[in-house]
Amino acid sequence: MERTLILDALNATAAQEHITLCGWIRTRRDAKGFCFVELNDGSCLANMQCIVDEGTEAHAALGDANTGAAVQIEGELVASPGKGQRWEVRARALRVFGLADPESFPLQKKRHSDEFLRGIAHLRPRTNKFGAAFRIRSETARAVHDFFHARRFALVHTPVLTGADCEGAGEMFRVTTLPVGATDQTADFFNRQCNLTVSGQLEAEALALGLGRVYSFGPTFRAENSNTPRHAAEFWMIEPEMAFADLDDLMELSESLTRHVVEHVLLHCEADLKLFDSFVDKGLLERLRAMLNRPFARISYTEAVAILTDCDREFTYPVAFGTDLQTEHERYLAEEHFQRPVIVYNYPREIKAFYMRANDDGETVAAMDMLVPRIGELIGGSQREERLDRLTARILELGQEPEDYWWYLDLRRFGSVPHAGFGLGFERLLMMLTGITNIRDVLPFPRTPGSLEF
Repeated sequence: MERTLILDALNATAAQEHITLCGWIRTRRDAKGFCFVELNDGSCLANMQCIVDEGTEAHAALGDANTGAAVQIEGELVASPGKGQRWEVRARALRVFGLADPESFPLQKKRHSDEFLRGIAHLRPRTNKFGAAFRIRSETARAVHDFFHARRFALVHTPVLTGADCEGAGEMFRVTTLPVGATDQTADFFNRQCNLTVSGQLEAEALALGLGRVYSFGPTFRAENSNTPRHAAEFWMIEPEMAFADLDDLMELSESLTRHVVEHVLLHCEADLKLFDSFVDKGLLERLRAMLNRPFARISYTEAVAILTDCDREFTYPVAFGTDLQTEHERYLAEEHFQRPVIVYNYPREIKAFYMRANDDGETVAAMDMLVPRIGELIGGSQREERLDRLTARILELGQEPEDYWWYLDLRRFGSVPHAGFGLGFERLLMMLTGITNIRDVLPFPRTPGSLEF
């Protein structure tokens, strides 16, 4: 069927004699001689007001349809005499696709708690908050792809099934075709243990060392039993890799990407962002705009530790050289000390992964984290260790087997070059953009410990 999106109808420059809208009734109000139907189709935050006159075929077809019902309304787009709306639709014909039982339909004209809506995740996209959140998610993904396309990065698809543990943490989901209790992994589908990926980085490196610049954008999985507002078992990662690049190139890329996304969303999601600024996180718009006004701060890990140890703040976790920064430390640096995003670089080698390039000081690696207000770490990356002897020694030092990384080491044997990359947690980016504080509310169907609904 040919239909007009409510977004386009609301932005129309002139009245139209015939228009067809499809959507869900948000509210219905009966008056003498006619009724008001507020219709929303998910294309934007605003509803379209439709006037259905009594005694018409449209009114007869409307029947008892009320909040939640799906309908098609054909009519005339006319100037609205009401305040706050430019257009309304005078219905000529109406079709009900599906009714919603008013006794059991859980979404009513009132504010529902996030906890309640997580229990009906299949219906929450019809609410203002989550409709806005998922439209912002869509526009943010578009911004990411536009950014990398403009910089000549090739989009690559790395495996979801893997035999390698990129992070070395071991918190991976196992995938098997073996019956319960079987122990012979050689009899499994891949003749070895198979896991869901925690990162596509290693494969992206191989692709970058042939294509030059690549990025992946896909789901990753962590079997970390951490039931916090910041963690999910399934989440999306943006992972660019660049050949012939160093840590400085990486920091420039991470700042440019973040700025581009913020600018894009401010331009294309104004109404949805205003909703979050008004009802979720007051000051959100001001904070996002401020991110574009000044360059991001850049400090070494050593400088970061000095700032944290010299400040008057009493932290739950002590700060000392050689310890990883906790969220409370990251947020203090970004929110209070610098009051803007800050990139921390050159971390101690003992707290970082085996693939990060060793610095000449023997203590640190060429790693970087971008810290942003309200979130903490948004991006983590490094220049990769391109020297075969250094990489092999580090793998052995960590008690791992070089044979398990034979193809990864081959990249250092055959035409190795300096290269760098990072991982950006897409959901954390969305939390930064919306002010939403729980990762479950920027994922359409969150996967967390003990929860596999929908």
